[in-house]
Amino acid sequence: MSMMVFGAVIFAALLHATWNALLKSGADKFASMAALTLGAVPLAALSLALAGLPAREAWPLVLASALIHAAYFLCLVAAYRAADFTQAYPIARGIAPVLTALAGAAFLGEVLSAMQSLAVLVIGTGVTSLVFAERGEKRMVGAGLFWALATGVLIATYSLVDGAGARLAGNSFSFYAAAALVKVPVMCLYLRVARPGALAGAFTRARPVLLLGAPISFVAYSLVTWDFTQAPIATVSALREVSIVFAVLIGTFILKERMNLRRIASTFVTLMGAMMIRFAR
Repeated sequence: MSMMVFGAVIFAALLHATWNALLKSGADKFASMAALTLGAVPLAALSLALAGLPAREAWPLVLASALIHAAYFLCLVAAYRAADFTQAYPIARGIAPVLTALAGAAFLGEVLSAMQSLAVLVIGTGVTSLVFAERGEKRMVGAGLFWALATGVLIATYSLVDGAGARLAGNSFSFYAAAALVKVPVMCLYLRVARPGALAGAFTRARPVLLLGAPISFVAYSLVTWDFTQAPIATVSALREVSIVFAVLIGTFILKERMNLRRIASTFVTLMGAMMIRFAR
């Protein structure tokens, strides 16, 4: 992996942790979700104007990506409503590279080496220990755990779909921009029916997410989709999980969530496994 690709993944990881923290800190999570969706429209339209439309053969994956990302946002919001940022985020991000590596081996022919298999076990240990990192009422159980794990499954799914789609599209930026625009009516229809007032709230209650979080989110994943065209999908998926470190720092020092040694240790075990996948041969 070249230094340019490596740097792009790390920068995307920082941006990803940042917009997730903005989403978590918002009082109205559904208004924030609407803001993330609508706030990406100007950059997506600009990207399509500059890069052009994706190749015809990539459009089925564009549509699939839009639907998967919509489901991902719904699960992510549910996870943040049920658990702390420093609990839900590491579990969702930590399990994703494991699933991506396994699915890559099953569907893309990317067979795991011995080191990659060990990394899968390490990440599994880290994720499992995060579940038990707290005692009593703060333990990660029930709805919080379910939605965090569901989010991780969707992260792995969209990573594979977007990696394949970005390669077929001829231009990774046009692929993600098209998927982001297709997602808009899907999300707006859901919010209009299920959460009346969320769309209007995007311009009032969730204005910081609209003006700052949405552009950060779009740039972050635009970089990731480009990385998918430059390096193996499982490698990129694993390396971007350094966002776990950024998330822990943001959650502790900015969101003022309580941190303990068990949670720190669990997070870094998960990160270590992700980095093992990155460097495994």
